[in-house]
Amino acid sequence: MTANSLLMDMRLSYNQFTKTEKKIADFVMGNVNRVLFMSITDLADACKVADASVHRFCRTVGVKGYQEFKMKLSLGIAATEPDKDLDKSGEAAPSLSGIFDRVLESHITALKDTRMLLDMKAVEKAVDMMEKARNIYFFGIGNSMLTAQEARNKFLRVINKVNCISDPHMQAMSVAMSDSDDLIFIVSYSGSTKDSIYVAEIARKSGAGIIGITRFLKSPLTNYTDVILTCGANEGPLEGGSMGAKISQLYIIDILFQEYCRRNPEISGENNRKTSRAVVEKLY
Repeated sequence: MTANSLLMDMRLSYNQFTKTEKKIADFVMGNVNRVLFMSITDLADACKVADASVHRFCRTVGVKGYQEFKMKLSLGIAATEPDKDLDKSGEAAPSLSGIFDRVLESHITALKDTRMLLDMKAVEKAVDMMEKARNIYFFGIGNSMLTAQEARNKFLRVINKVNCISDPHMQAMSVAMSDSDDLIFIVSYSGSTKDSIYVAEIARKSGAGIIGITRFLKSPLTNYTDVILTCGANEGPLEGGSMGAKISQLYIIDILFQEYCRRNPEISGENNRKTSRAVVEKLY
């Protein structure tokens, strides 16, 4: 099945779908642009079916999973829509100045939306768990790993119990030996990355605390988390690793950092001075 024919093939095969598959197909065909920004759990809830039913539907229409389904759906829309970057005169738009403004507005919107979505009690609970934890791990896959690494680098200036492991196998091995004194941060925009969910399952069995930084309140990841911190950037299937998503995630990390330092001013200040002196010789 090609990207351009996904919707068409859904219509052609409609009479062969089961009752549940027809419910999903009806919703998708009637809400294409909305579906592009929904998690698998969001779509399942909207159709009043199980997550597994959505996954089976994806296999029925010829794709391996939900993310590939959204990707091909987006490609099909892009192929049939007129070029949005052309103005009425047919000339290319926007200008470089327009790009400056558009990118700025996009990032500002992502930050404002994140501010609105963030639950203050969730942030307070997350910092409580950080203070009590013996070890803190920041995990992510792909572009989310960059956020996890930045979080480790940020907190390393003030506390010495933070770690970041990039390899998914090493992540799984480390959480297998964790316990209730350990805290796991899992950064995942979609909340449905298989490696991240696998790590969350093992961490839950080990008894470790789990904090998720994600876009969706309902996703496979949220089934395992103690705290959810929600970022506000909308990221389409063709925008994986968008700067807006990363900026909103880093905004959450900075809030956690500032609150941790506010609660622990003496030790944070002392450790910040120590770590700053340790690298001062590296600067001209």
